Amino acid sequence: MEITLLGTGAPAGLPRPDCPCAVCATALGPDARAATALLVDGALLLDLTPGAAFAAARAGHSLGGVRQVLLSHPHDGPPVEVPAGLPQPVRVPDGRELTLLTGHRVRAVAMDAGGTGYAVTGPDGQRLLYLPPGGAPAGLAETTAESYHLVLADVVGRPDALARLRAVGAVGPTTDVLAVHLDHDVPSGAELRRRLAAAGARAVPDGTTVVAGVYEDVPDVPRRTLVLGGARSGKSVEAERRLEAFPDVLYVATGGTRGGDTEWAERVAVHRDRRPGSWRTAETTDLVPLLAEDGPPLLIDCLSLWLTDAMDAVGAWDDAEWAGGGEKALRERVREVTSAVRRTRRTVVAVSNEVGSGIVPATASGRRYRDELGRLNAAFAAECEQVLLVVAGQALVLRG
Repeated sequence: MEITLLGTGAPAGLPRPDCPCAVCATALGPDARAATALLVDGALLLDLTPGAAFAAARAGHSLGGVRQVLLSHPHDGPPVEVPAGLPQPVRVPDGRELTLLTGHRVRAVAMDAGGTGYAVTGPDGQRLLYLPPGGAPAGLAETTAESYHLVLADVVGRPDALARLRAVGAVGPTTDVLAVHLDHDVPSGAELRRRLAAAGARAVPDGTTVVAGVYEDVPDVPRRTLVLGGARSGKSVEAERRLEAFPDVLYVATGGTRGGDTEWAERVAVHRDRRPGSWRTAETTDLVPLLAEDGPPLLIDCLSLWLTDAMDAVGAWDDAEWAGGGEKALRERVREVTSAVRRTRRTVVAVSNEVGSGIVPATASGRRYRDELGRLNAAFAAECEQVLLVVAGQALVLRG
């Protein structure tokens, strides 16, 4: 199947009309996007948007051969004029299947929010799935026998939709995932490409034609990532964002519980409420066994609290114990963890504090902790394909 993306933006387009935000102000040239609409083999139009006929002409196509127009969601704003010769647009009830004279089979997929998804099988057997803005498939309880060749979804707005599809095998390692319905939530250009690549997805300019089933350079999701940052830099949000498109993540909380500390309990609650409901939590500092096991992705938050526990265990705060074997014992613990990271086959995203750029601690124990955390971060980073530094909520790629 040949799919031409007549538009790839949100229903209001990008930039949004009269929006003064920074993203809209810089959404120019190839980063400007009309509302998402797809032309499949010149015969099927998914979503009719303003200017669809002109968009098709710019892409070197005509809507003259379209035999079916399907809508995935209600269109706000003024009515969209149906170009002469096009069939009247319709939305298909959930679960109903259509067979076009061209040999395309279309099934309406139920969504958990307003809208309808469409699974299309071409005459050549290639399969695509198109989801509406803000929607994720509902009722995906059974494993899918075969993954789609192409998925077009609101990856930025609903990354959990991608997680659900991966959980049932509808999205596999070779599925080409294209982000559509792109809005002004993420800056265009490099930042959008970086975030989508972390989810195993990509974006293309309006007017691009892709062929389902043809090999594309699908982004390779890094297996080991270290996210560094200062206090309230946004490092934990960045780490969580990197895995929200994947199912069954194990969140490894190394801070534990602190009885009677209400401020700490509030911090933990904020983190917990932010996580997807499908994630599990393990409160532990015993990282080596987790890294050695096969299983779903790990999100370790954070290494700085792991180090505090390790230094407690070896008596690192006492000068005599430190000199009498504590330092050597800590080095061995760090070596065990970093060796486990090198050997692991799991996807791992770890968070740690970057403390070397601030005020020099006033105490010897504080300076010791700062130095050891710097060494731990460097050793852990050496085993990762990607390393990020988050400053003021902005992720700077140091490696990968």
